[in-house]
Amino acid sequence: MPRPDVNPAGAAPAPAGAAPILADALRDWRPGTAQLSRRVDPWPAAAFADLIGAVPPRLDPGDPLPPLWHWFYLLDHPAQAEIGADGHPAAGPFLPPIPGRRRMFAGGRLRLDAPIGVGAELSSRSSVADVSVKSGRSGDLAFVTVRHELTADGVPVGTEEQDIVYRSEPDGAPPRAVPWSATATPEPATPEAPAPAGEWRSELATDPVLLFRFSALTYNGHRIHYDRPYATQTEGYPDLVVHGPLLALLALELPRIHAPDQPVREFAYRLVRPAFLPARLIAIGRPVQAPEAEIIVGAQGAEPSLTATASLERKARPSC
Repeated sequence: MPRPDVNPAGAAPAPAGAAPILADALRDWRPGTAQLSRRVDPWPAAAFADLIGAVPPRLDPGDPLPPLWHWFYLLDHPAQAEIGADGHPAAGPFLPPIPGRRRMFAGGRLRLDAPIGVGAELSSRSSVADVSVKSGRSGDLAFVTVRHELTADGVPVGTEEQDIVYRSEPDGAPPRAVPWSATATPEPATPEAPAPAGEWRSELATDPVLLFRFSALTYNGHRIHYDRPYATQTEGYPDLVVHGPLLALLALELPRIHAPDQPVREFAYRLVRPAFLPARLIAIGRPVQAPEAEIIVGAQGAEPSLTATASLERKARPSC
């Protein structure tokens, strides 16, 4: 998805040609900030490694958490009475006041200045960085970028930005097939098609149980990931949707396993099309010009769903 236009004021202007519904809904939106804090204990990290069948990292006190695994810790827990029809909270500090709001993860960026150690008190201070409204082939979309400033035991360790895309689909409107993607539509998977070449490769078979367990681990109530009638009949998808964050985490497994002595310091990723069940997810990566690596993740036989670049820490040259 395209990066949202920068709008430091935190409200979306009404661009020429944009439908007034989204622009009007966002014009006076002034979201504040939110803070979360939790100690990094080994259980969620070990649970995720078991979920994807990966070799778990070392999880003794002080060991570094793999990049983006902080997603298993900084989780809000809204009351059940606050949950909306789609499984997300009906209102929240970063949920735009869009009528008939539909939501999809579109990508993000991570910069790690220092490792997040197991046992540390991890905290985030979050705010909306950018808001914009764009028109595409699938209709008008609102892009919201949320910025998270991360600290561990009070020391800054990095920043993360998440790009979320929203559309308006009022009650009673017919669902639009794959409506969030402004530039792409899904291709049917063809297992016979050759996979892209790359030095790094991994595979993960997905099913409803795996998606449900990942939703539980990340406290994600979005019904498109586990409620097939809702996903197909209400939101217009062909089947259950694989979580965008899961695709990003699978991408980062490649440098973690294949370049363990070169920690990831920056990671940028775009979700260019959804992946649906049934799917065998294929992650392909290759080092390019040092210290960069390129990674793609997608369903076997289909075009990639995620494209990413990772900046690895350079190896220190031995002194003469």
